[in-house]
Amino acid sequence: MQPFTFQTSPNILFETGAAGRIAEIVAGFGAKRVMLVTDGGVRGAGLTRDAERALAGAGLTLTVFEEVVADPPAAVVERAAAQARGEGAELVLAIGGGSALDTAKLVAYLAVNDEPLEALYGVGLAKGTRLPLVLVPTTAGTGSEVTPIAIVTTPSTEKKGVVAPRLLPDWAILDPELTLGLPPHVTAATGIDAMVHAIEAFTSRHKKNPISDQLARQALALLSGNIRTACQNGGDLEARSAMLLGSMLAGMAFANAPVAAVHALAYPIGALFHVPHGLSNALVLTGVMRFNLGAPEAEVAYAELAPILDPAAGGLKSAEAAARFVACLEAICRDCGVPRSLSDVGVSEADLPRLATDAMKQTRLLVNNPRELTRADAFAIYAEALDGIPRRAS
Repeated sequence: MQPFTFQTSPNILFETGAAGRIAEIVAGFGAKRVMLVTDGGVRGAGLTRDAERALAGAGLTLTVFEEVVADPPAAVVERAAAQARGEGAELVLAIGGGSALDTAKLVAYLAVNDEPLEALYGVGLAKGTRLPLVLVPTTAGTGSEVTPIAIVTTPSTEKKGVVAPRLLPDWAILDPELTLGLPPHVTAATGIDAMVHAIEAFTSRHKKNPISDQLARQALALLSGNIRTACQNGGDLEARSAMLLGSMLAGMAFANAPVAAVHALAYPIGALFHVPHGLSNALVLTGVMRFNLGAPEAEVAYAELAPILDPAAGGLKSAEAAARFVACLEAICRDCGVPRSLSDVGVSEADLPRLATDAMKQTRLLVNNPRELTRADAFAIYAEALDGIPRRAS
């Protein structure tokens, strides 16, 4: 057996109504000044209200940063960190989607370190201390509450990651009630994002290990078995709970067995066209997977996962089971109302060369793909996703 390491958040609370226990958890750190990182939509929807009341009731001083936006620009992260320093924050709490959680990770680090943000892009470069960090997701998608990763959009619209164990939070608090208000299109996009995490962790060329494999399988079962219900009936607490748990398990998996080409091709779509990350993943998912079928290792892995989505696939030959797996994912995207083409989100044929060029900059991710992918391959995948008609690379 190959040696491996596995890291995740040291403390996890999964409980309906868990948001009501945030003040109790914060008190355990002895912090008196707390910075809440969120976005205006989450706060406006009242999802931070109980936590704010509980913290105030505990006599804590709370400062709020609610300027987080999707795919957080470096300037927003730096502004939040400056506010944390100026307010003398002693603990960082985030309530929101992946962008809020990622921003909070970097705020907790930058608030007590003089390093510039751009010096941290890469793997293992954030080595200093940080403020205590508590993360509370409001979507079932990124799994950021259990990953050591924060994604930032640079001034040149390139998406870069800060990856370091220091970014793992002290507490991940998962409260399914906070996800009940998600509209169907957000539920679909974030849920498919989490499924991609599980799939790419299972097929990763680097750091794939027995723990990540088991987590990926369980995550995929929970997510695929509940995403249609969660989209059709957003008030189904059992389905929402399963989605949130599946998202977290997938986060644990890909934090240790990194994601690959689906994410590499999704990042430029999000950065250039401001498409939500989960939707960007969904738009290139099956194209990348069909490409990966050309690698025997990917075919075998997809065939292993296929019975999770369709039990009948267990009796098929490897190539047939793998193809069935891709078809099942296409059906999930269709049933959940995910847009079918890049043109639906504003991408034109003239944009494809830039997308392909930018995708190739994601070397941190591309090295994990089970099949080597060139710029010509990326262009062909984008071209097919544009309108479903394969084209030659340019």
